[in-house]
Amino acid sequence: MPESVLWVTLDDMMKVVDIVSRSASRAALGCILIVAGLFWPAASMPFGTINQLGQSAEHEKITRLALADAGFQPFTLDMLAGATGRFGAVGAPDRPDRGLMSDKAAHCDGGDHLDVPAYPHDPADARARLEACRTWIYDNLGTAVVAASALVRNGKVDDSQIPTHLPCIFNGSTGRAKCNVLEALGLAFHAAQDFYAHTNWADTALDQPIGLENPPGLQQPDRAGWIDPRRQEPFPQGLISGCYDGFPETIHCADRVRHKVLNKDEGPIDPQTGAIGTGTTTRGAAQGNFASAVTAAIADTSDKWQYFRESVLASYGPQNGNLIICAVLQDDPAQTCR
Repeated sequence: MPESVLWVTLDDMMKVVDIVSRSASRAALGCILIVAGLFWPAASMPFGTINQLGQSAEHEKITRLALADAGFQPFTLDMLAGATGRFGAVGAPDRPDRGLMSDKAAHCDGGDHLDVPAYPHDPADARARLEACRTWIYDNLGTAVVAASALVRNGKVDDSQIPTHLPCIFNGSTGRAKCNVLEALGLAFHAAQDFYAHTNWADTALDQPIGLENPPGLQQPDRAGWIDPRRQEPFPQGLISGCYDGFPETIHCADRVRHKVLNKDEGPIDPQTGAIGTGTTTRGAAQGNFASAVTAAIADTSDKWQYFRESVLASYGPQNGNLIICAVLQDDPAQTCR
């Protein structure tokens, strides 16, 4: 299904929910929400992708702030970051038809553990979940670099590989080379951003006893070198993410640190000024945790883009490499990239 059609379906549905919630009975509202659930299957909500259900397109805003000085032209940036009426590449893992909403690696979920007696999730498996997320990020960055080779042919940008008028779909199918590059970058950026929203890397515990409802925070002030492909750092001691194995979490993640407890997914971000407000989840609202997660996610996304640039130049040399980078950035690269 084309993105524009899918988005209108969801957007209209949420408007109906809003209207019904103000005027209709609880029974009617319940029926609407059940129907909505058929289109929005149970999954752990990451940094927001849409402007409904408590989300404020946080992924889009983080991506735009991270790439503000990268040189992306408007049409291309809309395809990568998302825009009104379009999920974009970075929002692809949250598309209901993409099949990634419950993929733990795509969202850095399932890495929960606490050092308490009889904790029901093995620490080795918790670490493996987070390592799978790191591998997902690295693999998609590598896929983007490989796909980029098709952007240039015989020393010129191949116009047949550029979405000049029709936007990319990002539904997992192979298409024009630029779409393939943007989709792989979006998948990598999304997971890297969720690393900060879903783990305890950048946050601080609440002012209450440490436990299942308040796991420790690592309080790291910078982006994580552990998910930087240039570096080989040991697994960060105490790093965890929340459990999400289905809804309700209290049943599927009984006696475990839940995604609901740890996430910092939602809150206000101004994509023009970069101002970050107070988060609206329990963990995000405390100790400036939402702002810490967003700040680290912005820095990491910017660095992942720089890593892609470095890799393209190293793989294809300065002449073709710079043409490829230009082709990724420009809306009409066959006319502007020489």
